[in-house]
Formats: sequence, C-alpha cells, structure tokens
Amino acid sequence: MDDREAEGRGGVSRRELLKGVAGGAAAMAAMGLAGTAARAEEKMEAAKLKGRIKQSVSRWCYGKIPMKEFCQACAAMGLKGIDLVGPGDWPVMKEFGLVGTCTPSIGIGKGLNRKENHESCLAAMRKAIEQTAEAGFPNVIAMSGNREGLSDEEGAKNCVEGLKAIAGLAEEKKVTVVMELLNSKRDHKDYQCDHTAWGVDVCKKVGSPRVKLLYDIYHMQIMEGDVIATIRQSIQYIGHIHTGGVPGRNEIDDTQELYHPAIMRAIADSKYDGYVAHEFVPKRDPLTSLRQAVAICDV
Repeated sequence: MDDREAEGRGGVSRRELLKGVAGGAAAMAAMGLAGTAARAEEKMEAAKLKGRIKQSVSRWCYGKIPMKEFCQACAAMGLKGIDLVGPGDWPVMKEFGLVGTCTPSIGIGKGLNRKENHESCLAAMRKAIEQTAEAGFPNVIAMSGNREGLSDEEGAKNCVEGLKAIAGLAEEKKVTVVMELLNSKRDHKDYQCDHTAWGVDVCKKVGSPRVKLLYDIYHMQIMEGDVIATIRQSIQYIGHIHTGGVPGRNEIDDTQELYHPAIMRAIADSKYDGYVAHEFVPKRDPLTSLRQAVAICDV
C-alpha cells in the first residue's frame, strides 16, 4: 500500500482513497480512455482463467480510467473485484459482477498502535464493517500506525487491544479485518507493522478468525525477503494479498526481481481462498500491463 502520489500512467494518491475519496469517476468520464478499455475487454473476452488464484486490482493505481470503463475491462480480464473502493462506486462494480475485495477505513500514520487513536479508528472501522457486510463484501483494511517513539512491544499490545474491540463485530458480520504489512525502509518511514512475524504475533494474541494480515509482496520483499517460505509459514494469518514489482512498485514481469508465477503457485498450493489484488503502478499502457499481470498470476 502506498500513500505517495502514484507514478506512471494510471495512478492517484492512495492516501486520498483512505480519507474517503473513492469517487470521481463521473468527473473523469470524458478523458478519452474508452477505446483502451474496450480493446482490453475485446482481447480478454474469450480468456478462460484457471481460477486457482482469485485476482483483483487496487483502484488507486488506475484512477485516471473512468470507473465504469475500468470495471468493464476488469470483468473482461477475469478479475473478481476491485480493492480500496468506497461505497459510492459499489453499484457500478456490481453491474459488472465485481466485489469490493478490501474496503478502506483508516489512514496509515495514525492507527491502532496508540490508544489515543482508538476511538476515531474504531468508529471508522465499525462503519466500514457494517457497510461491507451489507454489500456482501469480504474485507476491511486496518493500519498499525507509525511508531513515533513507541516500542514494538507497546505498539503490539495496543493493536491487540484495538483489534479485540472490533473482532466481535467482524465475526458477527462475517467480515475479515486485515492489518496491512508495509515497508518502513523506503515508502512508509516509521510504520510499525513492517514485519510479518510482528503482525502474526498480533493476530495470534487477538485470537479471532476474522482478524488477519494483508500481506503485500512488494513491501515484504523490501523488508525481509523470503517471500514464498514466509507465505507458507504464515498463511493461516493472511487474509488478503497485494502484488507489486520490486524495485519501483511497477509491473510484475521480468523487469523486476521476483518471479510471481512461483509465488502464486505457492499461494494456490497452500489452499489460500482469499484474494490477490494487483497493486502496482504501471509504467506502460495501464490495461495492457494489468492484463499481463493477470496472465502471469493465472497459474
């Protein structure tokens, strides 16, 4: 997950999305990208995906494409849903049979690791859980927040307390709260949930099947590497996954250092039944790059 201005051809700030700016498709409807979306749909219409990986995509990486055209292209590619979209765009997604695979709720820097943030964070998360459940969607995102001098032990304790306070509602509504793992080395300096082991420990102490991690391949390759082994070891605590090329968070093809087909096979073989959302910023034609990623991950 990235709150910097999206680079390349297709992006908007993800920080804006997490602040609730999920709309804007109508204002962009005249941008002239209909032809691109239509061509992508035409190319993918006859494609038959294996379906071992349920693929989706983060909206913020493709924010310049009008929402309806983007949904049409995504459905034609075989994607199952779209990540980080607010309720305002859900009716359009549903027109094309797409689900909201991870609902935004709170920002990155001010999260659950500080008790003074709990009241506002939990209120936002409760609202997101209620809306997500009503729509029949699966996940709501959570953030640890930045350390700001707080020890990892104290931050974990506070996150556990906050997540326990929300777990009962999540269980009742059958919605999974996923705390995202981000790198604190390059993109999110001082972010606390920056190692898988730390996040897994928090999930274990919460002890709810509806509190898990969002494992971001891009971020965790930067922080710790060992991606396949870590996924296999921690899969029961992973509720959602993001892709992204390293370095640069761009295409997941042979321009980057990880081999995503092998990662996807490990995920599929683990019997993981959640979504894998593409969250890379395309440097080339956005829908061409997204279509390529879908093919790479269809193992």
